[in-house]
Amino acid sequence: MITAQAFSTIRAIERSAWNDCFPGALEDWDYYVAVENAAIDDFQWRYLAVFDDATLVAVAPAFITHYRLDTTVSGIGKRFTERLERLWPGVLQLGLYAIGSPVAEQCNAGTASHVPVSQRQALLQQLLIAARQDADVFGIGLVAVKDAPTRDEHWSNSCQAAGFQSMPSLPSALLPIPFGSVDAYLGSLGKSTRKDLRRKLRAPGPRVEWRRNIDDVLPDIMRLYEATLIRAEMQFERLPVEYFTGILEQLEERAVCVLYWVDEQLVAFNLVLLNQDRLIDKFFGHDIEFSRDYNLYFRSWLTNVDYCIQHDIAVYECGQAGYASKLRLGCEFQGNSMFFRHRNWLVNSVLKIAKTFFRPDRSDPAMAAAISET
Repeated sequence: MITAQAFSTIRAIERSAWNDCFPGALEDWDYYVAVENAAIDDFQWRYLAVFDDATLVAVAPAFITHYRLDTTVSGIGKRFTERLERLWPGVLQLGLYAIGSPVAEQCNAGTASHVPVSQRQALLQQLLIAARQDADVFGIGLVAVKDAPTRDEHWSNSCQAAGFQSMPSLPSALLPIPFGSVDAYLGSLGKSTRKDLRRKLRAPGPRVEWRRNIDDVLPDIMRLYEATLIRAEMQFERLPVEYFTGILEQLEERAVCVLYWVDEQLVAFNLVLLNQDRLIDKFFGHDIEFSRDYNLYFRSWLTNVDYCIQHDIAVYECGQAGYASKLRLGCEFQGNSMFFRHRNWLVNSVLKIAKTFFRPDRSDPAMAAAISET
């Protein structure tokens, strides 16, 4: 008999059973424990589970928050919506129940290893039903699937059957690493980019330190984080210090913080997750005062590429921002889609019109180019 439940903590689901649904994932049970412990403001965590009798067959993280419809808008469009929000506070905000995670790039909905692929779509439909029922308990009208891979037909078919609308979301940037050296990687890039990066490498660079404990530099880490956050056009969540320390503690050898020093001053940091298959860039924070002289972003990029080469890691997964630079740096892009439905037909109709204006590719040409590649 198929049943579904929603839990308020991931600890209600056995670690091995959860991880069996996501083989090889870096953002696994331990990652979500760290996220849960961090108690990120304005988010309430939910965990959806589908059982066949007593056997877990499908799971997905979910969250509840107040969502601004212009979260993925940038440029001129963002300036317009910010003016609208000042004139009419709250007009762009809705209560949201979403399958997925604000701190993961794609919707992590998995099925147990013993479940045939032919049953996956039906189990995703069960997760959608469970999400709608759980959202009703909290009095939330809008249910969404955040960043489902565009090529995942099971998700698109399940959402379409449930009457969900769709729109493009932020694509995920990946850099395959088949190179034998950083020089070989540079040789794969366009002439102007290759020349620019080699010039940057000849300039003095910061000292690089790989750390799994950052307790002694936490004030500097958060100073750099806050400074970077202020400059960001798109930001869904504000990470507390416990996120950074918790990830390093909970994931142990699968997480590291790369520190960049100029003399005795910390000028940048990069939190990454890694295993034998991939390196995931979770957050890069830097001091704008030093960025130009020391090319901090590109130094960090090449440091990560070099690490992947040295450790035979095949994929550098590098985030959902900075698409103009990532196009130049040779990235490939995986499309993501947002699916959503409001239980009120009138609000749902308004959202159908609004999505035309709030598509992320409407205001960012580089993002539009990245989405077009997918």
